[in-house]
Amino acid sequence: MTGQGLGADLLIRGGMIVDGSGGEPFVGDVALRGDAIVFVGTHYSGTAKDIIDAAGCIVTPGFVDIHTHYDGQAVWSDTLSPSSSHGVTTAVLGNCGVGFAPCRKADHDALIRLMEGVEDIPGVVMAEGLPWDWETFPQYLDALAARPRDIDVACLLPHSPLRVWVMGQRAIAREAATDEDLAQMRALAREALDAGAIGFATSRLNIHRTKAGELIPTYGADMRELIAITGALAEAETGIFQAVLDAPFETWEDELARVIAVAQASGRPATFTLALANSGPNTWDAPLRMVDDARERGLEIWPQVLPRPIGMVSGWPLSTHPFCLCPSYQPLANLPLEQQLPRLRDPAMRAKLIGEMPQPGHPLAMLTRNWDWMFPFADPPQYEPSADQSIGALARAQGRAPEDVAYDVLMERDGSGMILNTLGNFHEGRLDALLEMVRRKDTVIGLGDGGAHYAAICDASYPTFMLTYWVRDRAGERLGLAETVHMLAARPARVAGLEDRGLLRAGYKADVNVIDMAALTLHAPVVRHDLPGGGRRLDQSATGYVATLVSGQVIRRNDGPTPHRPGKVVRGMQRAPVATVSV
Repeated sequence: MTGQGLGADLLIRGGMIVDGSGGEPFVGDVALRGDAIVFVGTHYSGTAKDIIDAAGCIVTPGFVDIHTHYDGQAVWSDTLSPSSSHGVTTAVLGNCGVGFAPCRKADHDALIRLMEGVEDIPGVVMAEGLPWDWETFPQYLDALAARPRDIDVACLLPHSPLRVWVMGQRAIAREAATDEDLAQMRALAREALDAGAIGFATSRLNIHRTKAGELIPTYGADMRELIAITGALAEAETGIFQAVLDAPFETWEDELARVIAVAQASGRPATFTLALANSGPNTWDAPLRMVDDARERGLEIWPQVLPRPIGMVSGWPLSTHPFCLCPSYQPLANLPLEQQLPRLRDPAMRAKLIGEMPQPGHPLAMLTRNWDWMFPFADPPQYEPSADQSIGALARAQGRAPEDVAYDVLMERDGSGMILNTLGNFHEGRLDALLEMVRRKDTVIGLGDGGAHYAAICDASYPTFMLTYWVRDRAGERLGLAETVHMLAARPARVAGLEDRGLLRAGYKADVNVIDMAALTLHAPVVRHDLPGGGRRLDQSATGYVATLVSGQVIRRNDGPTPHRPGKVVRGMQRAPVATVSV
């Protein structure tokens, strides 16, 4: 193919084009005009105002992360970091049924407490960072649209704020919705879809709780409620249903049956989080068989999978660590690390903490002594560590208590040592089963959780992990480059209904990455205090991103931000500008 007589604003020349379709990469050119791609082929012969030399690099579509919680950060920050540092050009907000709209002034504190517990966002960050210059969901979308940012955002209508708006305290008490409540929720869902929501999201997970330990408003919401609300999706003939289920605490058969029933009643696509157990028998074949059966009946069900272990990063300055629930640690818990360290270095305090048993607390914090699934987390970060490197294995080999070993790890690098606590997706201490999962044609990559769990998780870096570890560095079986880019771009775009992006094709949105695969490196997370009110967060950077473009504008160049902020609110599902490939 050659481009003849086409005027372009920007030409990306001579890179290895991995177009997102899963097809064979080829060396060629990509030309952009305005916010659209105008040429993809082996040689572009038209004019261009600017050129990026991509020789030796891969050129990919911008990546689409369909599971984030940037609902607050997209308000108070013009960069959706770390996602935009890892090639993501579109992020979907409102997942797990939590968010900040609709919300009356009287309910601000209730939603802050909810997000503080469920998504580990400090209350002070939200109190200082959110202007609350909206009440309804359409007003929230308008507020987002009025603020500059680096990448695009699309929004799901979250169930918990919707329920609280309609039912007030009855929602927080988790009472059953009346017929009048259901009618109002459905009408508000239709209003949200008409304003630009791309679907509806809920949570049924019993570890999703407020900081005080209270169950979220949507826990146990009955099928009448879910079907009534998603009836708005059916009526509008648009939108996806997203759910996080209460499995494995309840059976997959019961929980997934609800998602399938909603998809059946609404006729709309549905996605749910699917994780693998670390040990024991295979727990994922049964839900996958249910998905296969539903698909045979014409339903569109997408299990959503994180492509590395699900877990938490633990450390003294973070939300969790093995001693966070010890009584002697409580006076230190809210102090900056530099004020904690003198006490933590005291041999008497060390002995006291090592000897104490944790007290009851948040369900996730109770999982911080999972010794055989906890690993020292250094630089470069290792997400498939060998079993003999676990805290438990090291303790046995050294004839020490695991608490003693963990304490040493946390005290490394002047108290900034970290531990990776793998809670799932690490079956029998390997990622082999996960590899089979992500390679299925009916799964979609997600669960990056950017904008949430600020001091416990930094999985929004998964695109770089996939390109480095899964494609290039893993000692065992790997993924191919073309299939991986497809998983990161075209497929999640298709699942979210954003079919104008995710492929390098003429007419598609000009969201593009230029990546030096040989230099691409994922660095260890670091703690930053750059949230409103000085709030802390884990940030994980990468090197090797030569350029990331959104709507034809370079938002990052050579791993650093540019001044450009072209990100927009994507209103509603988007049609493909040309015929798409099957995903």
